[in-house]
Amino acid sequence: MAAVGECSLPAPWRPVSLTHVEYLAGDFSGQLLAYLSLCPIFIIVGFVTLIIFKRELHTISFLGGLAFNEGVNWLIKNIIREPRPCEEAHSTVTTKYGMPSSHSQFMWFFSVYSFLFLYLRMHQTNNARFLDLLWRHVLSICLVTVAFLVSYSRVYLLYHTWSQVLYGGVAGSIMAIAWFAFTQEILTPLFPRIAAWPASEFFLIRDTSLIPNILWFEYTVTRAEARNRQRKLGTKLQ
Repeated sequence: MAAVGECSLPAPWRPVSLTHVEYLAGDFSGQLLAYLSLCPIFIIVGFVTLIIFKRELHTISFLGGLAFNEGVNWLIKNIIREPRPCEEAHSTVTTKYGMPSSHSQFMWFFSVYSFLFLYLRMHQTNNARFLDLLWRHVLSICLVTVAFLVSYSRVYLLYHTWSQVLYGGVAGSIMAIAWFAFTQEILTPLFPRIAAWPASEFFLIRDTSLIPNILWFEYTVTRAEARNRQRKLGTKLQ
């Protein structure tokens, strides 16, 4: 029987984590890049939250494309089986193969698909043409910058080589273009039927593919409805 204050551990404990990122102690840049490399986790959480509250088919398709992209990455890694650089530098890695980088492939898929969505899927519906183009350009630059920084972090933190990150970015970009084309040409025509399914109606899943700018549409409809209700409330109080 163990004495008071002592613990008897039959086996080493292991952490439960979706990603385990290590950086050199005392390296502020490495710490910042380590946190930045967690962007894929934040994006997935954001997608799940958006789907729960919006339940829009194109968003669900986007998340499905990210999941398919990850599956392709796993397949390529296990076919090529190129090891990571400096494996002894990290105590824990999720996979022992590094070609191509899953972080790089994920982020470039997300960035390229978002870029195509911004410029090809969303269209101008109001008169603020300059401001509309400005925020799209700024958002596109931010997407590319974050994708590059996440890719760079994997090299800086010795999880991947430059070639593994580069091929991951190329694979993610190609997958994004292919999935966007597949969504637009194959899935989008099917969205009205899917939205009409009893299960879709039960879970309030909707199709907004015919609305060119969903942000502007939701803003104008919500504003008009709020004003209408305010007028009705004012009439009742008189």
